[in-house]
Amino acid sequence: MMFDLIILFSRYLFLFYIVLFLWQAIVYIAYEQGGYLGSPTRAISIQKGLIIWLHVTAFLILAYEPGAFFFNFKTLGTAVAGLIFLLLCMSLLDKFYYEGCPLIWTGMLFLLDISLIMLQRLEPNLAIRQLIWMTLGIGIMLFIPFILRLIPRFEIFEYVYIIFSYALILSTLLFGTSKYGSVNWLKIGPVTFQPSEIVKFLFIFYLASVFRKRVELKELLITGVLSAGIVLLLVFQRDLGSALIFFMTYMVMLYISTSNEILFFAGMGAASLAATLAYHVFSHVRVRVVAWKNPWSDIDGAGYQIVNSLFAITTWGLLGSGLTKGMPNSIPVVESDFIFAAICEEMGTLFGMGIVCLYIMLFFRGILVVIRCQRRYYSLLAAGVTTMFAFQAFLIIGGVIKLIPLTGVTLPFVSYGGSSVLVSIMMIGLLQWVNVYCEQHELGYRNDFEQQPQASQWDNWDGDDFQ
Repeated sequence: MMFDLIILFSRYLFLFYIVLFLWQAIVYIAYEQGGYLGSPTRAISIQKGLIIWLHVTAFLILAYEPGAFFFNFKTLGTAVAGLIFLLLCMSLLDKFYYEGCPLIWTGMLFLLDISLIMLQRLEPNLAIRQLIWMTLGIGIMLFIPFILRLIPRFEIFEYVYIIFSYALILSTLLFGTSKYGSVNWLKIGPVTFQPSEIVKFLFIFYLASVFRKRVELKELLITGVLSAGIVLLLVFQRDLGSALIFFMTYMVMLYISTSNEILFFAGMGAASLAATLAYHVFSHVRVRVVAWKNPWSDIDGAGYQIVNSLFAITTWGLLGSGLTKGMPNSIPVVESDFIFAAICEEMGTLFGMGIVCLYIMLFFRGILVVIRCQRRYYSLLAAGVTTMFAFQAFLIIGGVIKLIPLTGVTLPFVSYGGSSVLVSIMMIGLLQWVNVYCEQHELGYRNDFEQQPQASQWDNWDGDDFQ
């Protein structure tokens, strides 16, 4: 009985953690904008402390066994491993990216911790695997600055990026396995991964490399055809979510590089026609649209997932049922596609709204990197990363709450998925590297630019000045 009261009280505690976390972000941003609501350094320290408290509080609840009046040592072991991971990340990220945006780091770590907590709640073995992938992702990310320094002109490999992208996507047609209705997985021994996740990284580099200069009509057509090929291959593999993410990333980066509204709206119009055609050609598209329009008409079939998701989000109200008190496993594929519904069910819709605010914060910090970076190539890299994250988060959360048809992508940093979390962490590392690089080279670039005739700051830059 006492433990049940503790769980009920913990709902308020979790809400307090995320609200205070978001408030400290406001304190930091206010200082940047010339206001003062508190010390920015202290705000970041408080955020780091809140991540630790969130981790400890949640895992104490998950580890306790009421019937035995004891703690599960295996769960405590995962908790300790996760805590060590968080503390090491807080220390190493500050050293390797000491001029990076601290709000991006703390936001990422908060979401990664939510992932560990919810996966431990849903399936403990998945939490351990996720922690391994997180550790690997952070390890690779720490080496990104050294790798990129060894390749001072990596923008010249644009065709290498697109060739490898096609090779990875086409490999699933030859050696791929079907999972959740999509043939977009490769299995190498015990490891199963999605090549499309790795292609995200390559696709951003490809588009930034092409668009770093003024694009002529011939290059524009070639880039459009090659990008459309990637999208169509993903559609044929029934990976509709990834296809939409790649398409929107292309359209945003195209508009940023050309500022041509006609091209942008023509592309969106063509996408609308393609979507209509896909609806009539592919049966799985029709199934998802019908399930979105009226899931209640087939509640035991195509509408089962979304109906259970809506029940999970709304049944327990603003504060949720309390950690361990809900029934999240009643939703199929809850650990990946519907983990946001599980969060809302047990931690409350207010906490879920806080998660959405965290993604919005990461989006605006990414936009700030894009705006502040005076070098076209790096600005495009940051824009590609930010667009992919924002649109992916919108697609999955919008699908889970029935705002849009479900597409089956993962929630960045939170959903279970080795390749997803690995590439997500690496992409944040790329965004932070761009931020650090531009901070370090901004002054020298401005001085050079001020000596040139006044024109658009991107008009004459060819993307080759990297030293």
